Amino acid sequence: MSPIPKKNCIVPLNLPPRQLRLEVDSDGRTCVFDPLRRKLVLLTPEEWVRQHFVAHLVGDLGYPLPLMANEVAVNLNGLRRRCDTVVWNRTDASPLVIVEYKAPSVEITAKVFDQIARYNMVLMAPYLIVSNGLHHFCCRLDPASRTYTFLPSIPPYASIL
Repeated sequence: MSPIPKKNCIVPLNLPPRQLRLEVDSDGRTCVFDPLRRKLVLLTPEEWVRQHFVAHLVGDLGYPLPLMANEVAVNLNGLRRRCDTVVWNRTDASPLVIVEYKAPSVEITAKVFDQIARYNMVLMAPYLIVSNGLHHFCCRLDPASRTYTFLPSIPPYASIL
């Protein structure tokens, strides 16, 4: 294994620090191990955020790793899209949380929330989270009024069941 080169995507985030498994592949590209997909994936700025955020959800907020998946396929108006992370409800295996990640350099705007809301038209998860690793937003869907309420922080898994 070669030493890991310093990359512009390895930046400090507004998340608890984590030790990620980084490796250089045979083409000289830096990769990170994704425990949800159980494989090495190319390290990009967005992937840096995803891996730290998943580690935060699991390690600090009690989200069960076996009930999470990355890059979940969603059929939206005949187009195949992918949700960054979906957390499933342990009682009925329904989607509980959808998470959308952006690179730290990408501003979280209404357009990002529109994107995750479109995914949620299919999945109907009660919680949506958006993060660029520096700023994190969580909202809860009220199914009766179909409106979202922003929460002051990301709740632990046990409190959203």
